[in-house]
Amino acid sequence: MVPALNPQLSTLNPESDPDSRRDLPPMDDLVKRIPAPVRSAVEELFRGRFVTVKRFPASDLKA
Repeated sequence: MVPALNPQLSTLNPESDPDSRRDLPPMDDLVKRIPAPVRSAVEELFRGRFVTVKRFPASDLKA
């Protein structure tokens, strides 16, 4: 069974949502929120690095 999306997320409209017009936080601030062991594991296991912050519409979320 696939869980349903949060009804609040599915009703958000980027054009009408005042929070969506705010500037996104800097990448460094967001990366600092991730615990160091997790960042290290992501880099080691997946060779992944955080490079950009993007906003996307709730309609892009799939259940």
